[in-house]
Amino acid sequence: MRTTTGDSGDTGRLGGADPDGERSRGAPAPGPRWPTPDTARLRELALGSPVVSPAGGGAAPGAAEVAAVERVTGELPPSFRFWLTEFGGGRIGGAETAVVAPAGWEDEHDAVTAPWRREERPGLLAFAEEPDGDRYWFDVAARRADGECPVLRDAGDGRGPVPFAATFAGFPTVAVALATGQRDGPNPAVAELWRQGPGVVLPCGVQAYGPDVLPERNATYEVARWAPEWVLVGDDSGGTGLFMRRHGPDRTSVHLLGLGAVEPDVAAAGERVTGDLGAWLAAGAPR
Repeated sequence: MRTTTGDSGDTGRLGGADPDGERSRGAPAPGPRWPTPDTARLRELALGSPVVSPAGGGAAPGAAEVAAVERVTGELPPSFRFWLTEFGGGRIGGAETAVVAPAGWEDEHDAVTAPWRREERPGLLAFAEEPDGDRYWFDVAARRADGECPVLRDAGDGRGPVPFAATFAGFPTVAVALATGQRDGPNPAVAELWRQGPGVVLPCGVQAYGPDVLPERNATYEVARWAPEWVLVGDDSGGTGLFMRRHGPDRTSVHLLGLGAVEPDVAAAGERVTGDLGAWLAAGAPR
């Protein structure tokens, strides 16, 4: 999954790294500024994008088998546990993810329990690798309160592992964004949303789009034509869109505007609901 977008420390950069190639390991996990990864959306992304090829079929282990694995590896991030129990493994971009090996094969190279995955870099757990040698690791020392762990990428260039995504769910999301030419997303807030996972659908009906959905929704409502400085980043499932600026000094505010009334000055015609997309979603999108 080699990219040209992984050289910035800005958390708005997909697959971003610190400028000097270093990273902060074991730092205290932040509070719930973003929602817990939406596994229903992760399933949709995995089954709907050609960038992701889940194994599926009879390859998926049961919860008891994964629990046995965790006695060896330690607690797995919840969204990766979902990936294993739902699909059994698979390919994300060019990377093959580790699998739950059958009894007697636990030390094989592709098994998540293989010793090299824990021992090569203490404090990290390797969970995916590409044919060219790139490896992806969970920073288990920086585990969040919800159990998710940051994803680091080691391209074998001597810099060591650098940040790639905030959770396992963000790993395929970033891969889809990069593979479909969306690079860092339309603005830093959406880029960080995608590092967390493939968007969310909240109980109140508000949804924030992943990279598998955003281009189609913007094309459907002709946002580039009617509001070229704006991007539709979600909706309320009731005909009202969530809009953010693509350019300019204020790319953090989220505005509500009817999808049948899109116009160039969204800020004047719509209603500003938040200046922090992640915290607003994590709070349940209060109005």
